[in-house]
Amino acid sequence: MRLLLVVNTSASSVTARARVVIHKALSADHEVVLKETNRRGHAARLAQGAAADGLDAVVVLGGDGTMNEAVNGLAGSSTALAVLPGGSTNVFARTIGMANDPIEATSQLLSALAAGSVERVGLGQANARYFLFHAGIGFDAAVVAGVEKMASLKRYAGPALFVGAALVTWANGYERHHPAFSVRPDAGPVIDDGYFAVCLNTDPYTYFGNRPLRLVPGTSLVTPLSLVILRRLTLRAVIPVVVAAFGNGLDGDGRKHTTLLRRVGQATVKGHRPVPYQVDGDYVAESEQIELRWAAGVLSLVLPLGPNQLPASRDWPTGAGTRP
Repeated sequence: MRLLLVVNTSASSVTARARVVIHKALSADHEVVLKETNRRGHAARLAQGAAADGLDAVVVLGGDGTMNEAVNGLAGSSTALAVLPGGSTNVFARTIGMANDPIEATSQLLSALAAGSVERVGLGQANARYFLFHAGIGFDAAVVAGVEKMASLKRYAGPALFVGAALVTWANGYERHHPAFSVRPDAGPVIDDGYFAVCLNTDPYTYFGNRPLRLVPGTSLVTPLSLVILRRLTLRAVIPVVVAAFGNGLDGDGRKHTTLLRRVGQATVKGHRPVPYQVDGDYVAESEQIELRWAAGVLSLVLPLGPNQLPASRDWPTGAGTRP
């Protein structure tokens, strides 16, 4: 196969040794070109070029932000995405069943490529930006913006950095006394008192160390989105959601002051003021309107052999992808 190996050398757990070992391992059976990213958005352009050249797959060694960039260059093409964990959290790689060690994950990837384990999957979309696992609106995005200001510490601080940024944002950086936005889903009434929302394309929402934080179990790459909306931003409203996330996730329609929507194909978020949003842990911008949409079967994804995020049912015709 013809592969492009995209490496973010600035990612938290990417080392020179791992880069060399992975390149050598992939090159034993495949034709591989290695490119290193050197600026924001570079991975998207490299992936788009690989798709235009008809390469079989783009292998990304980096964090979730680099994966997201590559997806935005590949969506709608026949060139597949293959992921190797290189960041501090590696939400998407772990979600689909990849090992959290890049060398071990390379072995899984080689087996998957040999078996032809490639499937068409769906993506979420927030305005013009595709996302793999989630988009965060409001408080969540403000926390991500805070983390990005201290990006150089991610390699060393890990989850503690996110906890610290969340506490600082809670205390000083986010309006917690007046609703930030309304949500108009494709089915159901308008919710006009949102403070914080997470739009999920997969489960879990993220990881805290080795612990998955699950909001809506059953959300997958082949079914429409799930949407969790917090309608208060107080400790009494937030703590039960955090406790549920460390357990089995939310059930029913959510909890008091929390609305849970499943199988959302489209929703419009209208800000009562400019609202920050992020995709796959990458801060985007503030916006007064965010269009959320599920795009079925727009990405070819190399999946490790064994259990993963793809249940038997899907919401587009079978035959959109292949899986042994």
